[in-house]
Amino acid sequence: MIDVAGWAPEPQETTEVIDAAPSAALAGMLDVEPPGEELPPLWQWVHFLERPAQRELGPDGHPREGRFLPPIPERRRMFAGGRLRVHQPLRVGDAVTKRVELASTAVKQGRSGEMLFVTVRHTFLRDGAEIAVEEQDLVYRSGDAASRPGEVSFEAPQVKAPWTLEMNTDPVMLFRFSALTYNAHRIHYDEAYATEVEGHGGLVVHGPLLAILCLELPRRAGLEVRELSFRARRPVYARQPFVAAGSPDGALSIEAPGGVTAMTATFA
Repeated sequence: MIDVAGWAPEPQETTEVIDAAPSAALAGMLDVEPPGEELPPLWQWVHFLERPAQRELGPDGHPREGRFLPPIPERRRMFAGGRLRVHQPLRVGDAVTKRVELASTAVKQGRSGEMLFVTVRHTFLRDGAEIAVEEQDLVYRSGDAASRPGEVSFEAPQVKAPWTLEMNTDPVMLFRFSALTYNAHRIHYDEAYATEVEGHGGLVVHGPLLAILCLELPRRAGLEVRELSFRARRPVYARQPFVAAGSPDGALSIEAPGGVTAMTATFA
């Protein structure tokens, strides 16, 4: 039984001068030009990185302990989605403070047993003024992983939408995104671990990468995004062709093989 009664971590603040190099590196991975002085929404994920010592990592590659990691045994983590509200963009050269705090926790019963839903809020401040607020929804399970899914389809989805971006992420791209975000979770680069221990159908494409690809659609159309909400529904695996789809009315999604909608999102 998952019990996090009494777990109430104190907020944490870090300050960083926004450098152009991380965004330039992310742009290179996406095969686009660097964005300039203003960071596109969600590109803050290549900044404010935590860099734990190797001895602090658990068998899955994640830190064993952390201020916002729930104290449950045999913890397994999944990225479920989030929300972002932008008042002003983060800009290269600015000193920005990120305040992180626990927003909510909830224990729910799923098909594979109890799950702990944790929402962590990130507030970005410049000269003491709030410029953006992000909430990340994370799901934790305790104990053994679920059984491996059935056969994984590699048939390209057929998608009709005003905006589309066809993608096929390979292990090299997943490695590069893991490096850019300092994410050592083994499901993204260790196929034997991902399939045999965590029960996945292959290397898992990062949920944050899928969200960034969704937002590439309005960004490449020249639209300014001030609010975003997204939810990860199903995993996408390396070498699976998928399509980021959307329209100017604010609807976005990741469409995967087999008629699977892997992520849904809305923007304004």
